[in-house]
Amino acid sequence: MNQPIYSRRPTGRSAIPDVIFILLIANGLMFALQQFAPDLTGRLFALQPLISPPGYQFPSFLPWQLVTYGFMHDTRSLMHILFNMLMLWMFGRDIERLMGPRRFIFYYMTCVVGAGLVQLLVGVIQGWGVPTVGASGGVFGIFLAYGMAFPDRRVMLMFPPIPMKAKYFVIMLGLFELSIGISGTNNGIANFAHLGGMLFGYALIKYWAGRRQR
Repeated sequence: MNQPIYSRRPTGRSAIPDVIFILLIANGLMFALQQFAPDLTGRLFALQPLISPPGYQFPSFLPWQLVTYGFMHDTRSLMHILFNMLMLWMFGRDIERLMGPRRFIFYYMTCVVGAGLVQLLVGVIQGWGVPTVGASGGVFGIFLAYGMAFPDRRVMLMFPPIPMKAKYFVIMLGLFELSIGISGTNNGIANFAHLGGMLFGYALIKYWAGRRQR
């Protein structure tokens, strides 16, 4: 994980880089829209499953939902959007500075779409799926990029509050999501979508690294 993967050095020291600022605003606006039109936004913009459970009222999957679901959050709790936006800001700032705005937004959206594709696939394997919302696929992709870019930088976990190197944090996080996803003990959280964001992020980083070497 120590291989350099970015072609530029950090630029600027703004507290909120440009792309992250736009993402924060977009997520906030979508969250506000969900409050006023929950049924409409759910039908049109949440990631609907390819195979719906019996009696499901919403329409089937629509292609643009692979993007739009990543800007929606569970309206029953502020913690969902607050946690994702906090993680996006905390870990994404240095990644955007390293990648630059264009490459960063491409990377982030690749992770979001990749997480959505994995979630759809899991629904097909299970025989039916559920609607999915949240920026976690992109956030987990940022976790992965952070661990690869700054493997020895120490981060502080929230639960438990133990400092550890970023590379170990990413490995532990991936193993935790995999174990919970396989066991099925954490219903209501798309653990495999989180892993999908990390997987697609890793594939894109390795692709960029290979192109630079060639």
